[in-house]
Amino acid sequence: MPHYRMSDGENLFVREYGAGAPVLVLSGLGMQSWQWHPFLYRFRKNFQFIIPDWRGFGGSAQCKIPELDAISSHWQDIQSLLEHLPYDKFNVIAYSMGATTAMHGMQYGKFSDRIQSYLHIDQTPQIRSNADWPYGLFGTRNPEFNQILSNISDVLSRNTGKNSIKQLNRNDRELLLQSWLNFIDLQASSKTAPFLIKQALKRPMLQPYVLPIQRLDYLAWYINNYLHHQQNYRSAICALDAPATFFIGEQSKLYPSAGQKIIANSLNNAEAVIFKKSGHTPLLSEPLKFGKAIGNFLRQSAPVIE
Repeated sequence: MPHYRMSDGENLFVREYGAGAPVLVLSGLGMQSWQWHPFLYRFRKNFQFIIPDWRGFGGSAQCKIPELDAISSHWQDIQSLLEHLPYDKFNVIAYSMGATTAMHGMQYGKFSDRIQSYLHIDQTPQIRSNADWPYGLFGTRNPEFNQILSNISDVLSRNTGKNSIKQLNRNDRELLLQSWLNFIDLQASSKTAPFLIKQALKRPMLQPYVLPIQRLDYLAWYINNYLHHQQNYRSAICALDAPATFFIGEQSKLYPSAGQKIIANSLNNAEAVIFKKSGHTPLLSEPLKFGKAIGNFLRQSAPVIE
């Protein structure tokens, strides 16, 4: 698996396999490229899958954090990657944060011109909710979510230089975990995750494994990205001419389905696939339907698939 040199000299890990029409896969926050295997590997005879690991994860875990915000940095990395690849156009699969990166590229980097077909998985074009767009992250509860992020950011900002939760004093460890518990409570339909975090509050040995990102500098980078993100990509995504498919989790608490449907219906050449039993992770809650829908998207992108 190759590493590609980015514009700042860092080496980004990119998983590649298959042969045929190129498919650029932009993952969600916290994902690693191997997690797409159950849905994509069987199509490798007809497609060349190109799946970068974002900075801080998988094979790119040791990349340094640039001065840019996370989404701008991710798009810059994708631009650098595209310069290395011998394709003019790509079929694009973009999930969650990966979809935000794709829309950022559409708005600022003429990415639309490079897209042959586009799959957009459960993401809003505007993170921040307001009177004009009440469908941002957590919808009308976006201010409550931002306060939780602000609490986490406060703990991390006064611990700059400490990269592990083990390095925090007891008070800051508990504040960080309690804030993360509040975030999980905001989105969770199951009590399993909150139970585990409550147990970690009592057992320090479990604490490093509760957070989605164990390196605190990377956690701060991503938290601050969502806390301060003010971009509105609605006009950019709605101007996309390439055939587009939207996977929408009907039960999504993170990104209200009503807003996603508005965007899907605004494009000239788009269809929506609704996952009625799913929230933000249809690949986990409805994996069979998700796999079938991925196959349908790819079949529309190439004439023959075995």
